[in-house]
Amino acid sequence: MSLKITTNLVEESKISSFDPDNIVFGRVFTDHMFSCDFVNGEWTNFRIDPFGKIPLSPTLSALHYGQAIFEGMKAYKNEDGVITLFRPLENLKRLNRSAVRMCMPELPADIFMEGMKKLITIDKDWIPSTSGSSLYIRPFMFATDDYLGVKPSEHYSFMIYACPVNAYYSHPLKVRIEETYTRASKGGVGAAKCAGNYAASMYPTKLAQQEGYDQVLWTDGDEHQYLEETGTSNVFVICGDTIYTPELSDSLLAGITRDSIIKLLRAQGKNVIEQRISIKDLISWHESKQLTEMFVSGTAATVTNIELFGYKDKNYTVNHTDNLLSKTILEDFNNIKTLKTSDSFDWISVVNESEFITN
Repeated sequence: MSLKITTNLVEESKISSFDPDNIVFGRVFTDHMFSCDFVNGEWTNFRIDPFGKIPLSPTLSALHYGQAIFEGMKAYKNEDGVITLFRPLENLKRLNRSAVRMCMPELPADIFMEGMKKLITIDKDWIPSTSGSSLYIRPFMFATDDYLGVKPSEHYSFMIYACPVNAYYSHPLKVRIEETYTRASKGGVGAAKCAGNYAASMYPTKLAQQEGYDQVLWTDGDEHQYLEETGTSNVFVICGDTIYTPELSDSLLAGITRDSIIKLLRAQGKNVIEQRISIKDLISWHESKQLTEMFVSGTAATVTNIELFGYKDKNYTVNHTDNLLSKTILEDFNNIKTLKTSDSFDWISVVNESEFITN
């Protein structure tokens, strides 16, 4: 370890109040958090402190002008107590792509990896060992200038905190294909994992949930005729022997789980096509009974089946096969993440605790 991280540990852990058999996603947080600051053109002040509130000025730039980005990733613990991370450098690459688009400073790999691994080492007892559970990790960056003015901030904070979780969804999804509202448009910030994208999605999602759906399935901003993604994940459609997923553009997020699924399936000899998927084609595949499965993918969502989609006041139940491919993919990923099977893709980063033990 080369990064000098000041460490201030809690006097007493609150883990005794944590029930690993009753986890509610995003409600319980570990004992500590990692922080650093961007000042005078460089990252500095690396520290791990007790998790808690942070002081903010009412004039904080991020609160007014929206320079805030984040990532989502997970740590796992296998039966031998080995702690693993799944493709963490891909999260860093995406964080930095978001930073460039939002006029924010990029984060060096040593800060991202060492800060995160030391935090995980300190709070390792919070990692659930039950099947399907993990430690969700939230790295994020926000602008911290404390004066008003529509311009890129000169100061930023980067932080990481974590929480034990189960899968975000506990059941197959009902989604409504969006016809009116737009998540992102060409030339916008849809490919960035920025806070504003999620804020804009909340009202249409609320409307969909009031109608009995779990999520919105977004469509393109020009015509509302082509599938893009849901509010929390990328989408896959299986038609016959072919797996389709919307091709990447600047209006949808390049999911790391999405990319991993494509690589895994292609390595298994399956036909995966990245292309625009029209609503017209989707309904035609459904009516001809060629549509056998739909599912979403994401770090929080993992791999979750879609049981129904709604469009123009009509619901379409997906004709499930007996053996869901999405279930097999999820099992394959879980085995790779916990080292039950070999990692032929070189996706796993093992947390070597001896490098990050706090004196």
